[in-house]
Amino acid sequence: MKLIRNTSTLILIGLLALNTSCDILNQVVSTVDQSSGKLTTDQVAQGLKEALKVGTDVAVKKLNATDGYYLDQIVKINTPPETQELITYAKKVPGLDKLIGDVVLQINRSAEDAAKQAAPIFVNAITSMTIADAWEILNGADTAATGYLREKTFSQLFNLYRPSVRNSLDKPIVAGVSANQSWNQLTKKWNLFAGSVAGKLLSVKQINYTLDEYVTKQALRGLFIKVADQEKLIRTDINARTSELLRRVFGNR
Repeated sequence: MKLIRNTSTLILIGLLALNTSCDILNQVVSTVDQSSGKLTTDQVAQGLKEALKVGTDVAVKKLNATDGYYLDQIVKINTPPETQELITYAKKVPGLDKLIGDVVLQINRSAEDAAKQAAPIFVNAITSMTIADAWEILNGADTAATGYLREKTFSQLFNLYRPSVRNSLDKPIVAGVSANQSWNQLTKKWNLFAGSVAGKLLSVKQINYTLDEYVTKQALRGLFIKVADQEKLIRTDINARTSELLRRVFGNR
């Protein structure tokens, strides 16, 4: 009888153990991992976030500098795709080539000016981001964390960053003229041509397009490229791991 009671007690303990919440089990595993020196999932997630924050800081500094966008052919922002006809027939309209050059320079100067506003927006998105696949990202491609950030936060970043870009496009940054002013001059000149006899013969279309949505997307594209470059460096170069957490997380891959 005593044996039966003891057996029942063991079964009851086993059932209680099976019903222990996942949170408690995870805490136990985490404690064991920490005491044994193994990385925990939380540490990996924090390391990935720190790598993205470092990458953002470096990206912003590079792109906020004069010519950060303009002289970097990988991230340079050209006129929108809607201007393809305009560029094709630019030689037919006196002064159009110069206006195109002015717009490209001023668009990039605006993106460089807005870049300094990107850091806190990116850091807030990174801090609040839940990294559910931390180990998979850590052991993934050299830019896996940046790709994850882009996938999870691009819409949020776009909506928060767009006002900064819009403000920079309105600033008279180059020779006392703003990008929007040059853009309006360019499209006005083109639209007059499009409405002329020559324009109608060529069947060219007028341009009615605002810059801020396009430039915001292109500016963010450039930022993500630079963040990805820095993530790749952190993964491959020990000297780029500027904190103990980065050294520990990326040194144990």
